[in-house]
Amino acid sequence: MAEQWTDDKPIYLQLKDKILAMIMDGVLSEGDALPSVRKVAVEYQINPITASKAYAELVDDGLVEKRRGLGMFILDGARENLLKAEQKAFLEVEWPKIIEQINRLGLNIHELLGTFDADAQNDNE
Repeated sequence: MAEQWTDDKPIYLQLKDKILAMIMDGVLSEGDALPSVRKVAVEYQINPITASKAYAELVDDGLVEKRRGLGMFILDGARENLLKAEQKAFLEVEWPKIIEQINRLGLNIHELLGTFDADAQNDNE
């Protein structure tokens, strides 16, 4: 089945994001082999060069290594490093925007957090 790609960013970056999400979610674990470029290209109906570019980005980010003759593998510590980087980016980029929007709307952040806590409690019951 063909993946639904969006026009907001290049396909290789969207593929990279999908792999990053799989690492963060634990679908792909440290030491796991990534599917071959050819397999990804066929499965997602994309050019092999596009898949290769996504993999190269993961190597450049220090999350994946290429083992000659064996393929691409997720490095030890990749998930932890990725989570730290994503948390930092969220706190520095996204969170200030959220706080600004909360303030703009005149909402009380403590009440919002209380609502979140209540929802979490209901989910646990």
